[in-house]
Amino acid sequence: MNRQDRANAVDREMAARPLPDAAAQALERWWNENAPAYADGTPGAHTVRYTPSRWAQITPWPSTLALTCAGDDAAVSRAEVTAAVADALRREAFREALVATYVWGKGKRGTPGGSGPATLRKILSFDGLDAALRRRVPGLGPSFFTKFLYFSGITVLPAHGPRPLILDRVLSRHLRRMAAAVGRESGHDPDGSVAAWVWADSDWSPHRYGIYLSFMHQATHQLAADGIWPSNATPDLLECALFNATWEASG
Repeated sequence: MNRQDRANAVDREMAARPLPDAAAQALERWWNENAPAYADGTPGAHTVRYTPSRWAQITPWPSTLALTCAGDDAAVSRAEVTAAVADALRREAFREALVATYVWGKGKRGTPGGSGPATLRKILSFDGLDAALRRRVPGLGPSFFTKFLYFSGITVLPAHGPRPLILDRVLSRHLRRMAAAVGRESGHDPDGSVAAWVWADSDWSPHRYGIYLSFMHQATHQLAADGIWPSNATPDLLECALFNATWEASG
């Protein structure tokens, strides 16, 4: 088999198997520790801190976010970003929706002259940005573009297929570890090279993103069926948990 055939075989194995014990146990621990905050089965309470003044040169600025003249740090939850994006999309204020998701995604990592605000200014200056948000935007990598897709997808449901989820480097590395274990056990990827190829740190193809969405939705159902995950959990709660949970690699 060529490399793509082996990748397809590993994908099929991952879809057919339960989550690795180490991952399932880590997710169960995470849920036991965080259940009160996410009792509704969604990650809406997941809050990120940011420094509004560091984004002072960014416009348009969503009213849901703290004023940029504020000197102190502020906090914004997924639920609040969802509301901001929903309001912006109703007004066709696509740039405002993008700013809300970008600031949430950067959090405290955004510095005045750093990659956060500086990169966002370049993105916002791109001609035809409003139309291009449905395609590739220079400077807007897949990690932050999937954040925009995720929050937008809560308001505007996709015509077909599963609802979008966030995919970033942390999540991709978790999937890489799981794929490497499955590839090793099945013999389709003994050295983990295929897992490293398909679950790279960035530049995921639309096909890979689709595989990710399918896996996350299926894993959510599996965890609930096994009784170690809440029955009302949404796939984005699993995404939130995977981002924050840690476990030791096995094998």
